[in-house]
Amino acid sequence: TLLALLLMSLASWYVMLLKLLEQRELARQLRQAQERFWPSATVREGLQVLDANSPLRVIAQRGLDSAGQHQGMVGRIEFHEWLAMNLQRAVSQSQSRLQRGLTLLATVGSTAPFVGLFGTVWGIYHALVQIGLSGQASIDKVAGPVGEALIMTAIGLAVAVPAVLGYNGLLRRNKSLGEELQSFGADLHAVLLAADRT
Repeated sequence: TLLALLLMSLASWYVMLLKLLEQRELARQLRQAQERFWPSATVREGLQVLDANSPLRVIAQRGLDSAGQHQGMVGRIEFHEWLAMNLQRAVSQSQSRLQRGLTLLATVGSTAPFVGLFGTVWGIYHALVQIGLSGQASIDKVAGPVGEALIMTAIGLAVAVPAVLGYNGLLRRNKSLGEELQSFGADLHAVLLAADRT
């Protein structure tokens, strides 16, 4: 039980640190887009200043590709609808990537106390069996092993609380970053529509 809780704790801390770094990187990329992407003369020029692995670059590239693919069967769809659909898909995919790993934190936060409780029950059971076999049921013989068993519940809570706090904090930050991605997509939609009209 202790090993399971240790693995759960390590996994949750790893995910929290990884997601925190990912969020900081995306926030930096959003600032970079404000400073360098929007002042560019065209979307194609702006693409060059965005990081290669940036979700903003993926969204902008999808918008450019969509504008060039508006022909054939797709040409029957209004251009602004076609563009909006493709940009929304790109934004949704980027938002989904932000959510990866948060399920693990939610799972650890909800199950770790029960894993700790299981360890406590198991420990108390074994302590009582040993007391029964020894034939000594005095308080000093019962308190030690039962007290040791109760530590597992405390460890379970110690694993769960940071996971829940991390989950809530990351989720709130993801919502804010997701809204900024939506705004980027909406602004790009307007720019591409204006470019199509000229």
